[in-house]
Amino acid sequence: MTVRALPTTEVSSSMLEEIHQLLVATFEGDFADSDWEHTVGGIHFIVEDAGVVVSHASVVPRTLEVDSRPFQVGYVEGVGTDITRHGEGFASAAMTAATAYVRSNYEMGTLGTDLFGFYNRFGWENWTGPTYVRRDGGLTRTADDDGYLMVLRFGPSATVDLSAPISCEDRSGDVW
Repeated sequence: MTVRALPTTEVSSSMLEEIHQLLVATFEGDFADSDWEHTVGGIHFIVEDAGVVVSHASVVPRTLEVDSRPFQVGYVEGVGTDITRHGEGFASAAMTAATAYVRSNYEMGTLGTDLFGFYNRFGWENWTGPTYVRRDGGLTRTADDDGYLMVLRFGPSATVDLSAPISCEDRSGDVW
């Protein structure tokens, strides 16, 4: 198993397509074009076994606000593993690398999931506060996303209140 960290600009178009297809299969077709757009533009953590991509995670830059205080956040997107290779440690390898990258390059990490136990192992914590999107100069409540965010607190975000309001910038598709 090898884990490579590459910016989108250094990933070949054929490998990007391989990753895209892996994620479509992982999410059983519930991976929209906007989900793919959210996955690119940052750093890809590509796990290969015998030269084949078996797992992936990416970290993209975002600005989130907690109680109106902005944080430069490494937002984890596109985490997936070949469905025939679950349980072999590939996703753990991708998230170990992605988590270390977030800690080295950002003020906080964030991701959206319902697989809390998996991410808790890497130090990620459940966000319990209300969620919002910043849109048209104001905040719009995103109550459907409440309970599905996790954060990685450290350094400047170490004491952030997990029950405080949190907001993200608007984007196409799922805002979180």
